[in-house]
Amino acid sequence: MLHILPFNQLVNNTSLDVSIKQAFNSLNVITQRQKLINSIPISNIKWINNIRSYNTKVNQERAVRNIAKYIKEHNCKNIVVLSGAGISTNANIPDFRTPGTGLYSRLSKYDLPSPQSIFDIVYYRHNPNPFCHIAKEHYTKEYKPTLTHYFIRLLADHGLLLRNFTQNIDGLEEKAGLPEKYIIHAHGTYKTAHCVGNELGRGCGKEYSQEWFKDKMIKMKKPICPVCRGFVKPDIVFFGEELPISFWFGLQDDIPKCDLMIIMGTSLQVHPFASIPDQIKLNVPRLLINNVAVGPFKEFDLLRKKGQNRDYVYLGNCDDGCLELAKALGLDKELLELYENGHK
Repeated sequence: MLHILPFNQLVNNTSLDVSIKQAFNSLNVITQRQKLINSIPISNIKWINNIRSYNTKVNQERAVRNIAKYIKEHNCKNIVVLSGAGISTNANIPDFRTPGTGLYSRLSKYDLPSPQSIFDIVYYRHNPNPFCHIAKEHYTKEYKPTLTHYFIRLLADHGLLLRNFTQNIDGLEEKAGLPEKYIIHAHGTYKTAHCVGNELGRGCGKEYSQEWFKDKMIKMKKPICPVCRGFVKPDIVFFGEELPISFWFGLQDDIPKCDLMIIMGTSLQVHPFASIPDQIKLNVPRLLINNVAVGPFKEFDLLRKKGQNRDYVYLGNCDDGCLELAKALGLDKELLELYENGHK
């Protein structure tokens, strides 16, 4: 027979599981805390929030200064930069996942099975039109590099950069003047294209130039291979395709040499790119410059408490973070000059 105890007896019952007692006690603490918060005047809450904001800003500036100090004291020459779509948003190129403004949130008009289908090789062989509309926008708009792109170039100019692994396919690294030898396009490039076939087969694999594909996009013609009638696709990596061999060779050669890793503008959600920060040596510092904490940096506070102090975080706009780091390195004037000359 089920006996229902009054609440006070339930909490004090010694035979009750300890975890349940703890849950009730926690609820009581939360209730008392909420009462305390509710009793604080609005003006005081705003003041507390301002203090928190100030402390965050101070901590971020301190993180940037510490990284700059590390670069100087350890004579860093092998910095590896990981960059994603977030470094190009200030060039008016949308990222993928930001709600409302990201590319994936603007694709409803194409009636795709899922937003990711626009970059799916199986879907492309069935219907290349949605991607071709996006590609036309890429070719018809004039995008200019951001301060972050020029910062990466500045690292190379001063002999600090080993490699820039980029998820981006916009080509703004090259436009900023970063030599190709420093760039690994983890997700491919528009520079060349190949026949990938259609829903009937894989195609002949014939190579085409960027100019050939661009001409088709501008004229809104399907990029059909004249040899086998398959569809031609730029050599950017779609879901269902292998990453370029240069990516794997780059990991093998560069990661063991890396003496500092800077991660910028990426959600670190797409593997194997997302696993790169975990592959460097445990004594190598990592700096995240991003709007939100991602990947291993989500546990940043917990790791700090455990004494694992190699990680540094700057939460905010990538351009702002790069400018702060350039200032700490004494390179801000040179960075701004590069940017201004590139935007004349």
